[in-house]
Amino acid sequence: MKNHVKLGAAILAGMAILCGQQALAQIAVKGETVYTMAGTPIKNGVVLVKDGKIEAVGANLQIPQNYKVYSAKVVTPGLVDAHTSVGLAGIYNVPADQQQLEKTAPIQPELRAIDAYNPNEELIGWVRSHGVTTINTGHGPGALISGQTMTIKTAPEGFATLMDTTKMVTFTLGSTVGDNYNSPKTSAKGMAMLRSELQAAQAYAKKASNSDASKRPDRNLKMEYLSDVLNGKYKALITANKANDIMAALRLAKEFNLSIVLDGAAEAYLLVDEIKAAGVPVILHPTMARSYGENKNLSFETAGILAKAGVPVAIQSGFEAYVPRARVILFEAGVAVANGMAPEQALAAITTTPAKIIGLDKRVGALAKGMDGDLVLFDGDPFEYTSHVCTVLINGKVVSEECK
Repeated sequence: MKNHVKLGAAILAGMAILCGQQALAQIAVKGETVYTMAGTPIKNGVVLVKDGKIEAVGANLQIPQNYKVYSAKVVTPGLVDAHTSVGLAGIYNVPADQQQLEKTAPIQPELRAIDAYNPNEELIGWVRSHGVTTINTGHGPGALISGQTMTIKTAPEGFATLMDTTKMVTFTLGSTVGDNYNSPKTSAKGMAMLRSELQAAQAYAKKASNSDASKRPDRNLKMEYLSDVLNGKYKALITANKANDIMAALRLAKEFNLSIVLDGAAEAYLLVDEIKAAGVPVILHPTMARSYGENKNLSFETAGILAKAGVPVAIQSGFEAYVPRARVILFEAGVAVANGMAPEQALAAITTTPAKIIGLDKRVGALAKGMDGDLVLFDGDPFEYTSHVCTVLINGKVVSEECK
């Protein structure tokens, strides 16, 4: 019996060593064209990945021994989705897998995405197989303040790849809020409610900073998170689609000195100068979103218009109240290319620009030494509908090898 126990322990130890070796694999990725997004595309490029990080990038690099080699027509960084509800909103579109919007109160900044995120949600694997390696996910539009977003890799390891538990606090302006709550029912009332809450948070922050502990207020999670939005710790992700609501978001940011990101922005093409002057980035709705309600006046050309004007623009998978719950940003960017956006701008809109918007551009969104080993291997032009994502790496590990 003792011998059997020792043998079992030895086998387990050997398996652990093998798994460790696989986890820290040394990989060389060869591409006929490598879009590093940190410089010009490289012909006959090679990306060396070691211990989960990019070791080197260049043309015709010498590949060391013991590196497993993958080849592709085109290689890009892992795609970054700057705003989604994947992991909170599920694939079956039933109440049991819909955790992205709490409808008991219109202002709840204290709701954490991590408390509702399901790392085993099937949609995560779906977007991963189409090249999406990093997501900024969380509470969706529909409340004046619906909660927080978090950033995480789409790797099968789930929470082990968590990057930030709180990245942004999500706001919504417009008529959709009135569909979910008794109040507000108009844009003016919604703005008044937001301004009152932010003023209350200013007063709370002032009292909380009192050097006399006895004079500090009792802890209030809502006020704490709003205070952190006011002091710039968290960005305000403001969903606003109609031009008047976009202008209201810009006024709110100016009044309270908020660091904001416009989200959705269906009518942004009407306010290009104002958005650019405010220095506000835009996470644009999916190019193929349905044009009804507040999205009635959306345009397939908006992404290209914003990019040409110099406005930082990312294309998101977004949130929709029908199946499928999440679109694939690669396809959305491809449609933007077909409607006037330059291919290099479209690739930036799903790699480098969203990485910068969510504050993770030192780790993801480009292929450069020291960055995370997140890569996507294509069998053709990424924006050609006959091309496929064939291999995906996250943190230097192959997580998908089926051409999709």
